[in-house]
Order: sequence, then C-alpha cells, then structure tokens
Amino acid sequence: MAATIRPRRSALYMPGSNARALEKGRGLAADVLILDLEDAVAPDAKETARRQILEALAAGGYGQREILVRVNGLASEWGEADIAAMAKSGADAILLPKVESSETVREAERLMGQAGAPDGMAIWCMVETPLGVLHVEEIAWASSRLGGLVMGTSDLAKDLHCLHTPRRLPMLTSLSLCVLAARAYGLAILDGVHLDLDDDQGFAESCRQGLEFGFDGKTLIHPKTIAAANETFAPSVDEVAWSERIIAAHEEAVRNGRGVVVVDGKLVENLHVENARRIVRLADLIAALDTAAA
Repeated sequence: MAATIRPRRSALYMPGSNARALEKGRGLAADVLILDLEDAVAPDAKETARRQILEALAAGGYGQREILVRVNGLASEWGEADIAAMAKSGADAILLPKVESSETVREAERLMGQAGAPDGMAIWCMVETPLGVLHVEEIAWASSRLGGLVMGTSDLAKDLHCLHTPRRLPMLTSLSLCVLAARAYGLAILDGVHLDLDDDQGFAESCRQGLEFGFDGKTLIHPKTIAAANETFAPSVDEVAWSERIIAAHEEAVRNGRGVVVVDGKLVENLHVENARRIVRLADLIAALDTAAA
C-alpha cells in the first residue's frame, strides 16, 4: 500500500485516556492525529483509553484529518486486543510501536484481517530502536498494508547512548537510512518529536532539518507547535509557482517533440516535472484541507 499523496506536515500525539484532548482534536489544524494507546497511557488506563478512542471515532467530526491509532506492542498484554478493537474503528491506520522485524508487521496484518479490518486500513511502523533501524528495509516491504514510518527519536537516542543535539548529528545515519527505505518502497515518513516546548527557535530549526532530510512532516506533542510545522513542511508560494512554470514549459516542449526544455537557464527534464507535479498536488490538497477546516 504505497502512501497516497496527502498533507502530513503535522502529526499530533493525543492520549486516548484524555477525553477532552480527543474532543479538542476535532478543531485542531494538524494534518494527522495519532490517537495513543501506548506511551501516553498509564497501564491502569489502557482499557478506558481504548473505549474512549472507539467512541470518539464513532462520533466522527475529524474531517479530512488522517487518523492513526498507536496500539500497544504485540508482546504486551494489550496489543492484540488493541488491534482487534481498532480494526473496524474507522481509523486510517494502525501504528505499531518499536517495530524491529518484518514478522511483527505480518502478525499485525494477520490480526487485522482476522478482526475484519477493511482493505484500505494501513499499517504504519515506528522505528525507534537500533535493531529497528538495521531492519528498516525488511520492515518497509513486509506487507502490502504498509503506509508509512514514524521515527521515535527519543527512544532511539536513549538506546544509542548518544546525545540528542540540536543538529542531531549522532542520529544522522539512522534518520537517513529510514528515509531511504521509505522512499524506496513508496512510503510516507514522519520525523521524531522535539521535546523542549519552550524552545521555539530550536523547534523551527528541527522542522527545517527534517524537511531537508526528506521527511513528509513532524510528529508533535503539543498543539502550539502545529502552525510552525505546517508552515515549514508546506510548499512555499515560490516553489508552487516554479513548479507550475516548469510543468507548463515541459508540456509545451513535449508537444513540440522535445524531451527537455530550459527555463530561466535551468535544464528541465521529466524527473523535475514529476517532482513539480507532486508539489502542486500537495499544495492543492493543503488548500482543500484548510478550506474544509475553516
């Protein structure tokens, strides 16, 4: 299940145990909501969180936002029940935590099928351990349901015993390997969270770095960071205008029997046009999403 082109600039984690947060999510400008049953939920609140997420999804009102539900790991006492419950919840995808092998993905796929999950329901995988990074290629092609990867950089830094520096150089290899795997298999990929909510400049720089690395968007832990992530990961006005120009110029060149064209001194080939079409399509989808939310 290659990821469809859609806005994924901002992906906000929301604890399933917090009914008020689930309600508030209906009015937030995040492109993706990750309704959480795992890290953000205490053991004695797991059952309540599962029920509240099911009730919230049944009630609807989330518009065109993409909804992922992060379940507990399959090795936990809650994982299988989470998947069984969420299979027909109406969520767009189930997000598996700490995936380290293709076997985990295939087992989740089996459980989803057994519980009656629709064909269009995707599996997303969190990559947040050294073993997960080393096995990310096999994870990326493990199932036809795969839709995307999510970086868990806090857990990854802990396991690597590395410093979580502003430029994240100690994690560069891990981040790049995961982007490579996602792009090789047509998956979406989201960058990890920025933990310091008082560091606006650092957050903005982290978003910019994630964009430069090739991520589709940023995972977030607070609504106040949504606007900055949306701004950074959206195509700029200049990018869209340039993309539209080279699409038009290339189409004219093709009509005239030429495969390449020069625009403002820059050689434009089909590969540039493919990316330009992606940018224009993404911009159109963002505009539609913003209009629907208004």
